[in-house]
Amino acid sequence: MKDKTIIIMRIVTILFAFHFSLFTAFAQEEAKAFKFGYLSYEQALKSVPQYAIMEKQLADLEAQYQAETKRVEDEFNRKYEDFLEGQREFPKTILQKRQTELQELMEKNIAFKEESRQQLASAKEEALAPLKALLSEAIATVAKEHRLAFVVNTDSNAYPFIDPEMGMDIYPLVTSLLQK
Repeated sequence: MKDKTIIIMRIVTILFAFHFSLFTAFAQEEAKAFKFGYLSYEQALKSVPQYAIMEKQLADLEAQYQAETKRVEDEFNRKYEDFLEGQREFPKTILQKRQTELQELMEKNIAFKEESRQQLASAKEEALAPLKALLSEAIATVAKEHRLAFVVNTDSNAYPFIDPEMGMDIYPLVTSLLQK
Protein backbone atom coordinates (compact mmCIF):
# COMPACT_ATOMS: atom_id res chain seq x y z
CA MET A 1 0.00 0.00 0.00
CA LYS A 2 2.84 2.32 0.85
CA ASP A 3 4.44 1.66 -2.56
CA LYS A 4 1.16 2.42 -4.32
CA THR A 5 0.89 5.76 -2.51
CA ILE A 6 4.44 6.68 -3.48
CA ILE A 7 3.77 5.72 -7.11
CA ILE A 8 0.55 7.76 -7.16
CA MET A 9 2.35 10.75 -5.61
CA ARG A 10 5.09 10.49 -8.23
CA ILE A 11 2.50 10.34 -11.02
CA VAL A 12 0.67 13.36 -9.58
CA THR A 13 3.98 15.25 -9.28
CA ILE A 14 4.90 14.40 -12.86
CA LEU A 15 1.47 15.48 -14.10
CA PHE A 16 1.69 18.68 -12.09
CA ALA A 17 5.14 19.45 -13.50
CA PHE A 18 3.92 18.69 -17.02
CA HIS A 19 0.90 21.01 -16.63
CA PHE A 20 3.07 23.71 -15.08
CA SER A 21 5.55 23.59 -17.95
CA LEU A 22 2.70 23.74 -20.49
CA PHE A 23 1.16 26.68 -18.66
CA THR A 24 4.52 28.50 -18.50
CA ALA A 25 5.14 27.93 -22.21
CA PHE A 26 1.63 29.14 -23.03
CA ALA A 27 2.06 32.24 -20.84
CA GLN A 28 5.38 33.07 -22.52
CA GLU A 29 3.80 32.67 -25.96
CA GLU A 30 0.89 34.90 -24.92
CA ALA A 31 3.29 37.56 -23.64
CA LYS A 32 5.04 37.56 -27.00
CA ALA A 33 1.70 37.85 -28.80
CA PHE A 34 0.56 40.79 -26.65
CA LYS A 35 1.23 44.01 -28.59
CA PHE A 36 0.21 47.58 -28.19
CA GLY A 37 0.56 50.70 -30.27
CA TYR A 38 1.89 54.12 -29.41
CA LEU A 39 1.98 57.57 -30.95
CA SER A 40 2.02 61.26 -30.10
CA TYR A 41 -1.64 62.23 -30.22
CA GLU A 42 -0.79 65.92 -30.59
CA GLN A 43 1.57 65.28 -33.48
CA ALA A 44 -0.95 62.98 -35.15
CA LEU A 45 -3.70 65.57 -34.71
CA LYS A 46 -1.55 68.20 -36.39
CA SER A 47 -1.01 65.84 -39.32
CA VAL A 48 -4.74 65.81 -40.15
CA PRO A 49 -5.00 67.70 -43.47
CA GLN A 50 -7.79 69.99 -42.22
CA TYR A 51 -5.77 71.02 -39.13
CA ALA A 52 -3.86 73.81 -40.93
CA ILE A 53 -7.12 75.21 -42.30
CA MET A 54 -8.64 75.16 -38.81
CA GLU A 55 -5.61 76.95 -37.35
CA LYS A 56 -5.82 79.66 -40.03
CA GLN A 57 -9.53 80.20 -39.38
CA LEU A 58 -8.92 80.45 -35.63
CA ALA A 59 -6.03 82.88 -36.17
CA ASP A 60 -8.29 85.06 -38.36
CA LEU A 61 -11.02 85.02 -35.71
CA GLU A 62 -8.51 85.90 -32.99
CA ALA A 63 -7.19 88.79 -35.11
CA GLN A 64 -10.75 90.14 -35.43
CA TYR A 65 -11.23 90.00 -31.65
CA GLN A 66 -7.86 91.66 -31.07
CA ALA A 67 -8.67 94.44 -33.54
CA GLU A 68 -11.98 95.10 -31.80
CA THR A 69 -10.29 95.02 -28.39
CA LYS A 70 -7.72 97.57 -29.59
CA ARG A 71 -10.48 99.78 -31.01
CA VAL A 72 -12.43 99.88 -27.73
CA GLU A 73 -9.23 100.42 -25.71
CA ASP A 74 -8.32 103.35 -27.95
CA GLU A 75 -11.83 104.76 -27.53
CA PHE A 76 -11.55 104.43 -23.75
CA ASN A 77 -8.10 106.08 -23.72
CA ARG A 78 -9.36 108.97 -25.85
CA LYS A 79 -12.36 109.55 -23.57
CA TYR A 80 -10.17 109.27 -20.48
CA GLU A 81 -7.73 111.85 -21.85
CA ASP A 82 -10.65 114.17 -22.65
CA PHE A 83 -11.91 113.65 -19.11
CA LEU A 84 -8.52 114.46 -17.58
CA GLU A 85 -8.17 117.61 -19.71
CA GLY A 86 -11.57 118.98 -18.76
CA GLN A 87 -12.11 117.69 -15.25
CA ARG A 88 -11.14 121.00 -13.60
CA GLU A 89 -13.59 122.91 -15.78
CA PHE A 90 -16.58 120.53 -15.59
CA PRO A 91 -19.41 121.21 -13.18
CA LYS A 92 -19.76 118.50 -10.55
CA THR A 93 -22.75 116.77 -12.26
CA ILE A 94 -20.95 116.55 -15.64
CA LEU A 95 -17.82 115.31 -13.87
CA GLN A 96 -19.80 112.53 -12.16
CA LYS A 97 -21.59 111.67 -15.42
CA ARG A 98 -18.26 111.36 -17.26
CA GLN A 99 -16.76 109.28 -14.44
CA THR A 100 -19.74 106.95 -14.61
CA GLU A 101 -19.43 106.70 -18.40
CA LEU A 102 -15.73 105.84 -18.11
CA GLN A 103 -16.44 103.25 -15.43
CA GLU A 104 -19.18 101.63 -17.55
CA LEU A 105 -16.95 101.67 -20.64
CA MET A 106 -14.11 100.03 -18.70
CA GLU A 107 -16.46 97.33 -17.34
CA LYS A 108 -17.80 96.67 -20.86
CA ASN A 109 -14.25 96.37 -22.19
CA ILE A 110 -13.32 93.88 -19.48
CA ALA A 111 -16.49 91.88 -20.16
CA PHE A 112 -15.78 91.93 -23.90
CA LYS A 113 -12.24 90.62 -23.37
CA GLU A 114 -13.53 87.76 -21.22
CA GLU A 115 -16.31 86.95 -23.69
CA SER A 116 -13.78 87.02 -26.55
CA ARG A 117 -11.53 84.59 -24.70
CA GLN A 118 -14.46 82.24 -24.08
CA GLN A 119 -15.67 82.52 -27.68
CA LEU A 120 -12.19 81.68 -29.01
CA ALA A 121 -11.89 78.67 -26.70
CA SER A 122 -15.36 77.48 -27.73
CA ALA A 123 -14.57 77.97 -31.43
CA LYS A 124 -11.37 75.97 -31.03
CA GLU A 125 -13.18 73.10 -29.30
CA GLU A 126 -15.88 73.06 -31.98
CA ALA A 127 -13.29 73.09 -34.76
CA LEU A 128 -11.20 70.35 -33.15
CA ALA A 129 -14.11 67.98 -32.44
CA PRO A 130 -14.47 66.57 -36.00
CA LEU A 131 -10.67 66.34 -36.39
CA LYS A 132 -10.37 64.41 -33.13
CA ALA A 133 -13.15 62.09 -34.24
CA LEU A 134 -11.36 61.48 -37.54
CA LEU A 135 -8.08 60.79 -35.71
CA SER A 136 -9.75 58.43 -33.24
CA GLU A 137 -11.29 56.51 -36.11
CA ALA A 138 -7.90 56.21 -37.85
CA ILE A 139 -6.22 55.04 -34.63
CA ALA A 140 -8.94 52.43 -34.06
CA THR A 141 -8.65 51.19 -37.66
CA VAL A 142 -4.87 50.77 -37.42
CA ALA A 143 -5.13 49.13 -33.98
CA LYS A 144 -7.69 46.62 -35.24
CA GLU A 145 -5.74 45.85 -38.41
CA HIS A 146 -2.62 45.08 -36.39
CA ARG A 147 -4.47 43.38 -33.53
CA LEU A 148 -3.18 45.78 -30.89
CA ALA A 149 -4.53 45.47 -27.37
CA PHE A 150 -4.48 49.25 -26.87
CA VAL A 151 -2.78 52.44 -28.05
CA VAL A 152 -0.72 54.65 -25.75
CA ASN A 153 -0.46 58.43 -26.12
CA THR A 154 3.23 59.34 -25.68
CA ASP A 155 2.66 63.09 -25.24
CA SER A 156 4.12 64.81 -22.16
CA ASN A 157 6.83 62.15 -21.80
CA ALA A 158 4.57 59.91 -19.74
CA TYR A 159 6.33 56.83 -21.15
CA PRO A 160 10.10 57.39 -21.18
CA PHE A 161 10.69 53.85 -22.47
CA ILE A 162 8.61 51.56 -24.68
CA ASP A 163 9.95 48.14 -25.57
CA PRO A 164 9.94 47.94 -29.38
CA GLU A 165 9.42 44.17 -29.11
CA MET A 166 6.04 44.71 -27.46
CA GLY A 167 5.01 48.16 -28.69
CA MET A 168 4.50 49.40 -32.21
CA ASP A 169 4.85 53.02 -33.37
CA ILE A 170 1.62 53.54 -35.30
CA TYR A 171 2.17 57.22 -36.14
CA PRO A 172 3.26 56.55 -39.75
CA LEU A 173 0.33 54.21 -40.33
CA VAL A 174 -2.20 56.62 -38.84
CA THR A 175 -0.91 59.64 -40.77
CA SER A 176 -0.89 57.61 -43.97
CA LEU A 177 -4.51 56.62 -43.38
CA LEU A 178 -5.47 60.24 -42.64
CA GLN A 179 -3.97 61.45 -45.91
CA LYS A 180 -6.30 59.22 -47.95
